[in-house]
Amino acid sequence: MGRDLLANPPLLSTARPDFTCDLSTEQPPDPFNALNQRVLSILCPTTSDVGYISLLKISSDYKGEPGFSIRMRSVISLLGAFIAAAVFQTGSCVETVIGLYGETIEVPCNNGNNKPDGLIFTKWKYVKDDGSPGDLLVKQAQKDEATVSATDGYKSRVSIAANSSLLITQGSLTDQRVFTCMVVSLTNLKEHSVEVKVYKKPSAPVIKNKAKELENGKLTQLGECVAESANPAAYLIWMKNNQPLVDDGKTIIITSAITKDPATGLSSTSSRLQYTASKEDVESQFTCTANHVMGPDQVSAPETFPIHYPTEKVSLQVVSQSPIREGDDVTLKCQADGNPPPTSFNFNIKGKKVTVTDKDVYTLTGITRADTGVYKCSLLDNDVMESTQMVTVSFLDVSLTPTGKVLKSLGEKLEVSLEKNASTEAKVTWSKDNRKLDELPEFSKLTYSDAGLYVCDVSIEGIKRSLSFELTVEGGPNIMSLTKRRSNDGKHKILTCEAEGSPKPDVQWSVNGTNDETSYFNGKATYKLTVVPSKNLTVSCHVTNKLGFDSRNISVFSQKNEDGAEQAKVIVGVMVGLFLAAALVGLIYWLYIKKTRQGTWKTGEKETGTSEESKKLEENNHKADV
Repeated sequence: MGRDLLANPPLLSTARPDFTCDLSTEQPPDPFNALNQRVLSILCPTTSDVGYISLLKISSDYKGEPGFSIRMRSVISLLGAFIAAAVFQTGSCVETVIGLYGETIEVPCNNGNNKPDGLIFTKWKYVKDDGSPGDLLVKQAQKDEATVSATDGYKSRVSIAANSSLLITQGSLTDQRVFTCMVVSLTNLKEHSVEVKVYKKPSAPVIKNKAKELENGKLTQLGECVAESANPAAYLIWMKNNQPLVDDGKTIIITSAITKDPATGLSSTSSRLQYTASKEDVESQFTCTANHVMGPDQVSAPETFPIHYPTEKVSLQVVSQSPIREGDDVTLKCQADGNPPPTSFNFNIKGKKVTVTDKDVYTLTGITRADTGVYKCSLLDNDVMESTQMVTVSFLDVSLTPTGKVLKSLGEKLEVSLEKNASTEAKVTWSKDNRKLDELPEFSKLTYSDAGLYVCDVSIEGIKRSLSFELTVEGGPNIMSLTKRRSNDGKHKILTCEAEGSPKPDVQWSVNGTNDETSYFNGKATYKLTVVPSKNLTVSCHVTNKLGFDSRNISVFSQKNEDGAEQAKVIVGVMVGLFLAAALVGLIYWLYIKKTRQGTWKTGEKETGTSEESKKLEENNHKADV
């Protein structure tokens, strides 16, 4: 019997939630049965929160059977283990688990270290709102499924994981409590308590009840920032241009409040900002940042606010292309720095007051140089606050004499005059036939080269005038030269006739030949004729135009006669050369002799030499004396 008890220890049951212990027996009491009753009184859940543990009915018919002492020691050993587990429980430190609102919360049982040897069952329970214990479920070691014992809202929301963790679906703030995992084995009983906290990130912050405008220097409620449905409540921070605003109790006042939804228990945070604006806040961006333990920070959409402030300065602008030229339309625009800006103004148009309403511009059409002057604008209700602008109309008047086509005769005089009137100093440039001139030449005596198209450009900033005249110089033809030369191959003669005249002269030759080329520039014409003379000829070049004619002759020899003439020229040249050479030698010798004699006379010395030379010298001296 003792061996059977050790092999099959008493079973722990969860079948009866009333925690009563079944001690009924038909046998008379004895010492072992009395001990059994005392042990059960300790283990019975009616007197302890260890669990609803009950021993199955222990038969009392073992009395007197062999092995009584062995059975007795086994039972005492088992019960001693339960007593020790009930009396000496583990430390009181409570683990904390954070779950997310609306999601499944996993509550660990001793961080997974919950499978001791001889495991009998694992039980989950919790502390109710009133502090009393509540049962959730029990998982027998020999069974795959757990038995849910909860009768409240947890009945359909709890289950147990393979690692004995408690799973709670659709987490809510009502799940913020202490849950206890009890692990019962043959040799021990341990409890592990876990505190569950449920967090929820707030909705994105929104700025509500926004001010339509802010007034310069006046404390005004800018808006209210709200971050809803959070746990724990969010912390709101007002920002201006990404910099936090600090409540100083004067120019910035921030009032915060937290409210809870009675149905969900979630918190909503609201924060009202009272702000004293300045003109510089016209483009400032205000935002609200929600700070929460679940992070990261959430920022509201930026808001800008119109700032109202009175006008301090008026400015007048001249809206027109620069510079202003006669005939342009000029718009005067008056602006004020107040907000909202004024929409009506007074314009002073050269001493005349003109009022415009619902607009800020006045237009001068077809402006002239007479409109040059001072213009003003001011507020309707304050003429002292005004702005002034000087309007200068640019103009340029130019007169050139002569213009168009100008016809003059060779040698005549041409006078050119330019008159100009401008609003500023004008720049004058001249060009002839598209080539820039440093200055206009003086036409005191016209030549053919003076002819051409003359253009005068006169300009100031934004305005340019161009005037021109085309000069033609006419004269009768005049042959300047008539020359000839032999061609490169030596077989032809090339005659060149150069003549001046305008219009261009026509040429006629007295002999037939080939007209090689003709050119005409600045009144100068060049004509060329190639001939092959068979005999000596006299060739005439005859040029004509509407103003007259001119002619010139030249002798052209045949090739044979020209060769003889050339040979004669060579012989004469050689003879002349020899004569000049002999004369030069004689002159040098005479100079030498003369110099020698002068040297002898001066020194009085007698030169040594032959007797014949001395005799000749004496004869010469004698002749000179006579």
